[in-house]
Amino acid sequence: MPSIYDAIKTDHDTHRDLLAKLADTSGDSDTRRQAWQTFYNDVKSHAAAEEETFYSKLISETWGQDAARHSVHEHQQLDELMEELNETDMSSPAWLTRFKTLKHDYEHHMDEEEQEVFERAKKVIGEEQNNGFGMRFEARKKEERALIEKKKADSLED
Repeated sequence: MPSIYDAIKTDHDTHRDLLAKLADTSGDSDTRRQAWQTFYNDVKSHAAAEEETFYSKLISETWGQDAARHSVHEHQQLDELMEELNETDMSSPAWLTRFKTLKHDYEHHMDEEEQEVFERAKKVIGEEQNNGFGMRFEARKKEERALIEKKKADSLED
């Protein structure tokens, strides 16, 4: 089982690849639609699992509160961009413009997590806990994937 850091980094690498693939597509093509659906579902489940397993632990430390809040806030902003992209015609220039914003912001977020948050988190989630947190993250991500549509419907009721 991967450590929590390896599990998150592996997802980030997948997301970077999907962002690059999406950037290379054009119009409302099957390739763009499939890559977007894969990206959307994986990022949604990743972010929720990350918040519930990784950031919930970091919040127990004073310095971790700000880091966790900052990252969760970025998740919210990225989520709003993804929902906006879902509602925008993929063949329109507006979709590409918003996608470029999402790509830039998400790449910044991933880099920040890997280069800053991980180092500080290792003081809270030590080596002896890495695999346990990795297992919880992976399990929660699977659960979250099954909840994507339900959560979307629930948010429409608000």
